[in-house]
Amino acid sequence: MFDIISRPFGALLRIIFDFTGNYGYAIILFTIFTRILLLPINIKQTQSTKKMNELNPKIKEIQTKYKNNPEKMNQELMKLYKEHNYNPAAGCLPALIQLPIIIALFGVLQNPTKFVFTPEEFDAIAKGFLWLADLGKPDQLYILPVLSAVTTYLQTAMLSAKGNVDPSMKTMNIVLPLMIGYFTLKFPSGIALYWVVGNIFTIIQQYIMKGNAALGSKGGEK
Repeated sequence: MFDIISRPFGALLRIIFDFTGNYGYAIILFTIFTRILLLPINIKQTQSTKKMNELNPKIKEIQTKYKNNPEKMNQELMKLYKEHNYNPAAGCLPALIQLPIIIALFGVLQNPTKFVFTPEEFDAIAKGFLWLADLGKPDQLYILPVLSAVTTYLQTAMLSAKGNVDPSMKTMNIVLPLMIGYFTLKFPSGIALYWVVGNIFTIIQQYIMKGNAALGSKGGEK
Protein backbone atom coordinates (compact mmCIF):
# COMPACT_ATOMS: atom_id res chain seq x y z
CA MET A 1 0.00 0.00 0.00
CA PHE A 2 2.66 2.52 1.08
CA ASP A 3 4.89 1.51 -1.85
CA ILE A 4 2.72 3.65 -4.12
CA ILE A 5 3.69 6.73 -2.06
CA SER A 6 7.26 5.61 -1.41
CA ARG A 7 8.24 5.26 -5.06
CA PRO A 8 7.87 8.95 -6.03
CA PHE A 9 9.70 9.96 -2.82
CA GLY A 10 12.42 7.47 -3.70
CA ALA A 11 12.71 9.04 -7.15
CA LEU A 12 12.97 12.46 -5.50
CA LEU A 13 15.78 11.30 -3.19
CA ARG A 14 17.60 9.84 -6.19
CA ILE A 15 17.35 13.16 -8.09
CA ILE A 16 18.71 15.05 -5.06
CA PHE A 17 21.52 12.51 -4.62
CA ASP A 18 22.49 12.80 -8.30
CA PHE A 19 22.62 16.58 -7.83
CA THR A 20 24.66 16.61 -4.59
CA GLY A 21 26.72 13.45 -5.04
CA ASN A 22 26.57 12.97 -1.25
CA TYR A 23 24.10 10.65 0.48
CA GLY A 24 24.09 12.62 3.76
CA TYR A 25 23.43 15.99 2.13
CA ALA A 26 20.84 14.32 -0.10
CA ILE A 27 18.92 13.11 2.98
CA ILE A 28 19.06 16.58 4.56
CA LEU A 29 17.77 18.32 1.41
CA PHE A 30 15.19 15.56 0.92
CA THR A 31 13.94 16.11 4.49
CA ILE A 32 13.68 19.88 4.05
CA PHE A 33 11.86 19.51 0.71
CA THR A 34 9.32 17.01 2.07
CA ARG A 35 8.76 19.16 5.18
CA ILE A 36 8.00 22.12 2.92
CA LEU A 37 5.48 19.96 1.06
CA LEU A 38 3.82 19.06 4.38
CA LEU A 39 4.08 22.59 5.78
CA PRO A 40 0.38 23.57 5.31
CA ILE A 41 -0.71 20.42 7.16
CA ASN A 42 1.89 20.93 9.91
CA ILE A 43 0.82 24.54 10.44
CA LYS A 44 -2.84 23.53 10.72
CA GLN A 45 -2.01 20.81 13.24
CA THR A 46 0.19 23.16 15.29
CA GLN A 47 -2.55 25.80 15.40
CA SER A 48 -5.12 23.19 16.43
CA THR A 49 -2.89 21.84 19.22
CA LYS A 50 -2.23 25.33 20.58
CA LYS A 51 -5.94 26.13 20.54
CA MET A 52 -6.68 22.90 22.41
CA ASN A 53 -4.06 23.77 25.04
CA GLU A 54 -5.64 27.19 25.51
CA LEU A 55 -9.11 25.68 25.95
CA ASN A 56 -8.00 22.87 28.30
CA PRO A 57 -8.68 24.78 31.57
CA LYS A 58 -12.24 25.63 30.45
CA ILE A 59 -12.80 22.08 29.24
CA LYS A 60 -11.72 20.67 32.60
CA GLU A 61 -13.96 23.16 34.38
CA ILE A 62 -16.98 21.99 32.36
CA GLN A 63 -16.08 18.32 32.84
CA THR A 64 -15.82 18.81 36.61
CA LYS A 65 -19.00 20.86 36.88
CA TYR A 66 -21.15 18.45 34.86
CA LYS A 67 -19.43 15.15 35.63
CA ASN A 68 -22.76 13.66 36.76
CA ASN A 69 -24.64 14.96 33.74
CA PRO A 70 -22.91 13.73 30.56
CA GLU A 71 -25.57 15.16 28.25
CA LYS A 72 -25.24 18.66 29.72
CA MET A 73 -21.45 18.31 29.67
CA ASN A 74 -21.46 17.55 25.94
CA GLN A 75 -23.79 20.47 25.29
CA GLU A 76 -21.53 22.88 27.15
CA LEU A 77 -18.43 21.53 25.43
CA MET A 78 -20.04 21.95 22.02
CA LYS A 79 -21.02 25.47 23.02
CA LEU A 80 -17.42 26.22 24.08
CA TYR A 81 -16.03 24.85 20.83
CA LYS A 82 -18.49 26.91 18.82
CA GLU A 83 -17.67 30.11 20.73
CA HIS A 84 -13.97 29.66 20.01
CA ASN A 85 -14.46 28.34 16.47
CA TYR A 86 -12.66 25.11 17.35
CA ASN A 87 -13.25 21.68 15.85
CA PRO A 88 -11.83 18.84 18.02
CA ALA A 89 -11.46 16.67 14.93
CA ALA A 90 -9.29 19.31 13.25
CA GLY A 91 -6.25 18.24 15.28
CA CYS A 92 -6.61 14.58 14.30
CA LEU A 93 -7.16 15.04 10.57
CA PRO A 94 -3.71 16.51 9.74
CA ALA A 95 -2.03 13.72 11.72
CA LEU A 96 -4.07 11.07 9.86
CA ILE A 97 -3.12 12.64 6.54
CA GLN A 98 0.57 12.76 7.47
CA LEU A 99 0.80 9.22 8.85
CA PRO A 100 0.90 7.29 5.54
CA ILE A 101 3.29 9.89 4.08
CA ILE A 102 5.66 9.60 7.05
CA ILE A 103 5.54 5.79 6.88
CA ALA A 104 6.30 5.99 3.16
CA LEU A 105 9.24 8.34 3.80
CA PHE A 106 10.63 5.97 6.42
CA GLY A 107 10.21 3.13 3.92
CA VAL A 108 12.35 5.01 1.40
CA LEU A 109 15.18 5.56 3.89
CA GLN A 110 14.96 2.10 5.43
CA ASN A 111 14.95 0.32 2.07
CA PRO A 112 17.00 2.52 -0.30
CA THR A 113 17.81 -0.47 -2.53
CA LYS A 114 14.09 -0.91 -3.18
CA PHE A 115 13.06 2.69 -3.82
CA VAL A 116 16.21 4.72 -4.62
CA PHE A 117 19.18 2.67 -5.81
CA THR A 118 19.89 -0.75 -7.18
CA PRO A 119 21.74 -2.96 -4.67
CA GLU A 120 24.92 -2.58 -6.73
CA GLU A 121 24.62 1.23 -6.79
CA PHE A 122 23.98 1.40 -3.05
CA ASP A 123 27.00 -0.78 -2.32
CA ALA A 124 29.17 1.44 -4.52
CA ILE A 125 28.25 4.90 -3.15
CA ALA A 126 30.02 6.47 -0.17
CA LYS A 127 27.65 6.32 2.79
CA GLY A 128 29.87 8.04 5.34
CA PHE A 129 28.76 11.46 6.60
CA LEU A 130 30.38 13.64 9.27
CA TRP A 131 31.14 11.26 12.18
CA LEU A 132 28.94 8.51 10.69
CA ALA A 133 30.80 5.67 9.03
CA ASP A 134 27.69 4.34 7.25
CA LEU A 135 24.26 6.01 6.98
CA GLY A 136 22.79 2.58 6.29
CA LYS A 137 23.72 1.42 9.80
CA PRO A 138 22.87 2.70 13.33
CA ASP A 139 24.92 5.54 14.81
CA GLN A 140 27.61 3.79 16.85
CA LEU A 141 28.34 6.97 18.84
CA TYR A 142 24.63 7.44 19.76
CA ILE A 143 24.79 11.14 18.83
CA LEU A 144 21.80 11.05 16.47
CA PRO A 145 19.56 9.04 18.85
CA VAL A 146 20.28 11.60 21.59
CA LEU A 147 19.58 14.48 19.19
CA SER A 148 16.39 12.71 18.06
CA ALA A 149 15.14 12.54 21.65
CA VAL A 150 16.18 16.11 22.53
CA THR A 151 14.70 17.73 19.42
CA THR A 152 11.49 15.73 19.79
CA TYR A 153 11.18 16.97 23.37
CA LEU A 154 11.86 20.58 22.36
CA GLN A 155 9.28 20.34 19.59
CA THR A 156 6.54 19.08 21.94
CA ALA A 157 7.58 21.45 24.75
CA MET A 158 7.08 24.46 22.50
CA LEU A 159 3.45 23.47 21.98
CA SER A 160 2.85 23.19 25.72
CA ALA A 161 4.74 26.31 26.76
CA LYS A 162 1.64 27.91 28.28
CA GLY A 163 1.29 25.07 30.77
CA ASN A 164 -2.36 24.26 29.98
CA VAL A 165 -1.65 20.79 28.66
CA ASP A 166 -3.55 17.78 29.96
CA PRO A 167 -1.44 15.75 32.47
CA SER A 168 -1.58 12.69 30.20
CA MET A 169 -0.14 14.80 27.36
CA LYS A 170 2.63 16.05 29.65
CA THR A 171 3.52 12.42 30.33
CA MET A 172 3.48 11.69 26.60
CA ASN A 173 5.79 14.68 26.04
CA ILE A 174 8.36 12.83 28.16
CA VAL A 175 7.67 9.28 26.97
CA LEU A 176 7.60 10.07 23.23
CA PRO A 177 11.14 11.53 23.04
CA LEU A 178 12.48 8.55 24.99
CA MET A 179 10.72 6.16 22.60
CA ILE A 180 12.06 8.00 19.55
CA GLY A 181 15.56 7.99 21.02
CA TYR A 182 15.34 4.24 21.65
CA PHE A 183 14.00 3.43 18.18
CA THR A 184 16.69 5.47 16.44
CA LEU A 185 19.30 3.41 18.27
CA LYS A 186 18.20 0.50 16.07
CA PHE A 187 17.34 2.31 12.82
CA PRO A 188 19.82 3.13 10.04
CA SER A 189 21.41 6.47 10.91
CA GLY A 190 19.97 7.89 7.68
CA ILE A 191 16.51 7.65 9.25
CA ALA A 192 17.76 9.25 12.47
CA LEU A 193 19.31 12.07 10.42
CA TYR A 194 15.97 12.57 8.65
CA TRP A 195 14.18 12.71 12.01
CA VAL A 196 16.58 15.23 13.57
CA VAL A 197 16.55 17.55 10.55
CA GLY A 198 12.75 17.30 10.38
CA ASN A 199 12.44 18.19 14.07
CA ILE A 200 14.75 21.19 13.67
CA PHE A 201 12.66 22.36 10.71
CA THR A 202 9.47 22.07 12.79
CA ILE A 203 11.04 23.86 15.79
CA ILE A 204 12.02 26.78 13.54
CA GLN A 205 8.52 26.76 12.02
CA GLN A 206 6.89 26.88 15.48
CA TYR A 207 9.26 29.63 16.60
CA ILE A 208 8.35 31.76 13.57
CA MET A 209 4.64 31.10 14.10
CA LYS A 210 4.97 32.06 17.76
CA GLY A 211 6.77 35.28 16.82
CA ASN A 212 4.15 36.16 14.22
CA ALA A 213 1.35 35.49 16.73
CA ALA A 214 3.05 37.76 19.29
CA LEU A 215 3.41 40.53 16.71
CA GLY A 216 -0.22 40.08 15.72
CA SER A 217 -1.44 40.37 19.32
CA LYS A 218 0.65 43.52 19.87
CA GLY A 219 -0.73 45.00 16.69
CA GLY A 220 -4.26 44.25 17.87
CA GLU A 221 -3.64 46.06 21.15
CA LYS A 222 -2.63 49.31 19.46
